Formats: sequence, C-alpha cells, structure tokens
Amino acid sequence: MTTPDHLEELLSATRTAFQSGALVRLKLGGYHGTEPDLKLAEIKKITVKAGDKYSFTWRYKTRDTIKNYFEAEALDLLRTALSESFGSAQLATTDFDLDFERHGARTKLKRTEVSGRAAPSTDHNRTKNRPLAATDKPWLKALGITGKDGAVRHNAQDKFRQINKMVEIFAPLIQALKVESPLIVDMGAGKGYLDFALYDYLATVVSHPVRIVGVEMREQLVNDGNATARKSGFGGLSFETGTIMDFDASGANAVIALHACDTATDDAIFKGIRAGAALIAVAPCCHKQIRRQMADGHPDQRLNPLLRHGIFVERQAEMLTDTLRALLLELHGYRTKVFEFVSDAHTPKNNLIVAESDLRSARDPDTVRRQISELKTMFGIRQHYLEGLLEA
Repeated sequence: MTTPDHLEELLSATRTAFQSGALVRLKLGGYHGTEPDLKLAEIKKITVKAGDKYSFTWRYKTRDTIKNYFEAEALDLLRTALSESFGSAQLATTDFDLDFERHGARTKLKRTEVSGRAAPSTDHNRTKNRPLAATDKPWLKALGITGKDGAVRHNAQDKFRQINKMVEIFAPLIQALKVESPLIVDMGAGKGYLDFALYDYLATVVSHPVRIVGVEMREQLVNDGNATARKSGFGGLSFETGTIMDFDASGANAVIALHACDTATDDAIFKGIRAGAALIAVAPCCHKQIRRQMADGHPDQRLNPLLRHGIFVERQAEMLTDTLRALLLELHGYRTKVFEFVSDAHTPKNNLIVAESDLRSARDPDTVRRQISELKTMFGIRQHYLEGLLEA
C-alpha cells in the first residue's frame, strides 16, 4: 500500500470510532517538527454544549495546550500532522488497537483485537475529584477565580487546579496535628489563595476546626482579605499587616510560607522554630544570598567544571540553600522532606520543604553539624542566613 492508504485507513477508523462512541484514545508520537519542546499529542472525544468535538492535548516539555475541533477540521489536522511532523500513532478503541508508523515514504499499520474495554466518559463538564469541587463560593469570586455565573474563569483554570493541589497537600498535614483547633500562620499571604482554600476545606467541607492568620505587608491586601473572610462567614480566618520578622508567631502550631523571596523564607522558618510550631512548610523562591557567597567565596576547585556556567551556579545555589535549610531544621528536632508540590508548568519555583517536629527520631546533632560544615566548606559559604538567625 502507499502511504495515503495506511493513513486514510487510520483516519477512517478514528472517524468511525468517534461517531459510534467506541473511541478510547488516539496518541501521536515520534514528533520531529519545528515547534520547540513539543513531545506528543493526545486526542479524545468530548461532549460540550456545541456538540461532540475532538479534544487535542499538545504536550510540551513544561506545559500542556488543549484545543478542541469539530470532526472535519480535526481529521484534516491529523492528516497533516501524520504526514509531516509525527512519525507514529496509536489508536485505541473498545474493540481493537491500530498502531501506525511512518518512516519516510514507508508506513506500517498493525491491528490488534481487544475485548472488555470501555470508552471513557465524554462529558467535558463532569465533576472533578477535587477537595473544593463547589465553585459558588464568595471568596473564589472575590479572588477572580470564578465569574458572575459561578463558573471558573477560563484564564483561572490553572490557578483553581493549583489551589486544589495545595489543599490536597496541606490539609492532611494540618489534620495530623494533635491539636483540637490548630493555629496556622501564613507568612507573606498575598491575596490569601491558600488561606481561603484551606479554611474552606477544613472548616466547612470536613468540619475540622482551625484558625488561620495571614501575615502580609500590603495593607490593601489585608483589608481586602478580611472583608472577603467576613463575607464568606469564615470567622476563624483573618489577615494582619506586618513583616514576617515583626509578627509574633507565639502559639502557632503550623507556619507556612509560599514563595517568600530569598531570605524571607528563612525568616519564616526561624519564626516557626522559635514558636515551637509542630509543622513548618515553605516553598522557597529566589536564592540570592547563597549564590552571592558562592561567587565571592572559594569553592573546592574540583567543583570548577560544575560552577563554570551561570545556569549551573544558579541551580547549585538553589539546591545548596534548601539542603542547608533542611539540615538546620533537622538540627532543631524536625523531620524533613523536600518534594515538588505543583507542576513546573505553573511555576518553576515548585519545591516544598515540609518539616514536622519529631524529637523522638531526631538525627544526631553532631552528624548534622558536620554535614552543614562540610557543605559550607565545599562551596565556599561563610554562613547561611538562617544559621545566623538561629545563633543570634
């Protein structure tokens, strides 16, 4: 057969499966086109108000782009893509699979029969399995997440998913605190996305009493946050004007800071340690303090190949700063873990340091001190900013 025969057979099978409701998935791979960072494409059937459409998810290295098309346009797009820029396709239906491959002018098409496979739901508006599924909340509208109709705005879909992801991570940590009504302090709260989401979920969805205070320098954001909290009936949520270092965190059971810039993250950690908080969770932002010391100091010469490029120095500064933060937390009786808490498609600053007080399994202080000292010597670091705060 010629190339168009194989390709048209695949497109015909896709069309038939789409129209009969048997389409499970169509995946395009082997991309060799001109779009930077494009890896593959996935196609499924969705049902929207305008009718049935082909939904294309273009998967890039750091992001996804979704576009929906009616059948004629979708099939033309597939024909062009598989003729020019994609080398393979896998069609999955409820009855059979088709594997298409193209190598220059030569193509192959392999059919495999299947049984017992069901087609996925095509309802584009089905309820998502999220902690905060309801969107008719005053705070969501006040923060620009939803519109007048109560639906999530198109340009706020990513933010809404991010908020739900943060609740998935933070809520179990808060619920694990052995306190009847824990006090959570959010340092550098901004508009309070996390605070409103956490309070809504804990206090109203799962009926877990909690008090949350958002600390923010900008007075207007504080006023807006308090007004929205009152309008939402969130009696245990409030915002206060001030800096991290000036705020009295005494009695806090948890201290949180998301994207506090440079040493502000260390200020939040310091406040949490001094308050004896059982939980400290920070998502660091920039890492300027250590990078400057790396540039001015005398790192081990064996690191020269690693540190000769600026981008690698930046990444090493980020890893070194957060490693020292984790070690300093461990030195003060915390059990730490560091992980990615949201996709880097939302923000490149997506690492979360979680520290839970655990004196029973605390590491040997002398071992931790030695590791801190060795790292500082290796990278030419005089002192970590947090180290100075804790020694003062």
